Amino acid sequence: MNKSITIDYQEYASVDALPVADRGLMLRAIEAAEGAYAPYSHFRVGAALRLADGTVVPGANQENAAYPSGLCAERTAIFAAAARYPDRRDYDCLAIVGRTPAGTLCEASPCGACRQALLEYEQAQGHPLRLLCYLGDGAVRAFPSVASLLPFSFGLA
Repeated sequence: MNKSITIDYQEYASVDALPVADRGLMLRAIEAAEGAYAPYSHFRVGAALRLADGTVVPGANQENAAYPSGLCAERTAIFAAAARYPDRRDYDCLAIVGRTPAGTLCEASPCGACRQALLEYEQAQGHPLRLLCYLGDGAVRAFPSVASLLPFSFGLA
């Protein structure tokens, strides 16, 4: 029996086409990429996690010579939020953007490890964590939840 999986998402033609709050979050992710430590790949990733009250927690990838001891921007942001606000589980939206070695903004999407880690926080809070992923042409892809990017997942649920 053949079955299929469909992923719902929206695409916005540019960062400027996003709703105001999401536009601001994406701009914070772009700023966060400046905090990346990427001496090996020279690929900088910025993430910005917005809590329900509008608080934004930035994250940036952190590489290490003892690969895979580094950490992606997405997990840096969500782990920082969980450590800084341990009694809160009200994550609203996470914006992600990449920057090439030449400094050009480019596409970034959570890796499998990040998807699994983000999903656990989404499950723990009991409601979706939206994702905004910058695309190489300036557009933005918006996903309604982490679960939508990780079919056949496992975890708390």
